[in-house]
Amino acid sequence: MTAVLLDTHIFLWWLFDDKRLSEDCRQIIRDTDNSIYISSASVWEIATKYRLGKLPEASSVAKDVPLWIRRAGFQSLDITPDHAQLAGSWDKQHRDPFDRMLAAQASIENLFFMSGDSAMGAFPIEIIS
Repeated sequence: MTAVLLDTHIFLWWLFDDKRLSEDCRQIIRDTDNSIYISSASVWEIATKYRLGKLPEASSVAKDVPLWIRRAGFQSLDITPDHAQLAGSWDKQHRDPFDRMLAAQASIENLFFMSGDSAMGAFPIEIIS
């Protein structure tokens, strides 16, 4: 069994069957022996980007992200004070607060992190792409 935290774009690619999602990633997500997590930070990111007009194609998801997490059979990962402390204090050049939080959660919870964002390599986490 593998425990994996999905980056926000990977979650959306899964939901929309986007061709950018690799077959290897699809197999990991499909495998019911694996635990797939979606962070509260991703819920916040989707809602924020939709509100700002950056995700118009995700209107159905943005209106009720927790419902889509449950429908996909994934688990929610809440943000803890420990996650916030690490995300805010990491001495990394990466400036995106959502990405910093996701990396902190993957690190603290000992989760693999599935992402197509090469900038996430700045963090000391195990990345699946």
